[in-house]
Amino acid sequence: PRQSRRRKSLAIAYETGQGGGAEPQGEPWEPRDWREQLENIRDMRRSRDAPVDEMGVHKCYDSTAPPQVMRYQVLLALMLSSQTKDQVTSAAMLRLRRRGLSVDSVLQMDEDTLGQLIYPVGFWRNKVKYIKQTTAILKQKYGGDIPSTVEELVQLPGVGPKMAHLAMHIAWDSVAGIAVDTHVHRISNRLKWVKKETKYPEETRVALEEWLPRDLWKEINWLLVGFGQQTCLPVNPRCSQCLNQDICPAAKR
Repeated sequence: PRQSRRRKSLAIAYETGQGGGAEPQGEPWEPRDWREQLENIRDMRRSRDAPVDEMGVHKCYDSTAPPQVMRYQVLLALMLSSQTKDQVTSAAMLRLRRRGLSVDSVLQMDEDTLGQLIYPVGFWRNKVKYIKQTTAILKQKYGGDIPSTVEELVQLPGVGPKMAHLAMHIAWDSVAGIAVDTHVHRISNRLKWVKKETKYPEETRVALEEWLPRDLWKEINWLLVGFGQQTCLPVNPRCSQCLNQDICPAAKR
């Protein structure tokens, strides 16, 4: 039943973005104070010392590897990162890379060995299966490379929309949409950057893309993830240390 609810809410989210009868005249909707809030978050992120900065997916691949291998490593790091701290993902990627991480090396590896290398990432047993299945598809269908569209990426086992958008950003240097994870989802709702409250990250992505200028789409994930790791925490956010304290609807003053 939960899945069907999710599908319904996503359909509604997409429908509202298709122009219906809402707000035919006047200025398009945008959140109050968002430019000032964004500038303050940039200020707070200037030191670039959050876990995502030091151990995020963009730091997990071998930048000296051939482009095809590099892109595969990006996708694998994204698959491992789901519901896993950056520190744990980074360590798992390091262990994999020491073994020579490529499509062929993973296809030759048995599931037990792969499991030992990626443990203790979240849901590691499922990820072993997804990685093996996806890697086989990449070999058969894409000549060992990864797909270059969001539509094809999300068809791969274990790859969701957030991973697909980040893969486009990092692996292909292409901005196809906003990558919304739990931090971006939470903070967008706290700042009222969505017209009405959203329940799922995918709804949040649609809502943000309706108003946020496209030239900010790539930056917003990196900014908000680090901000969410250091200041706007899931529980007990550090509002007293936040430059947006006076202009945040959710601030505990």
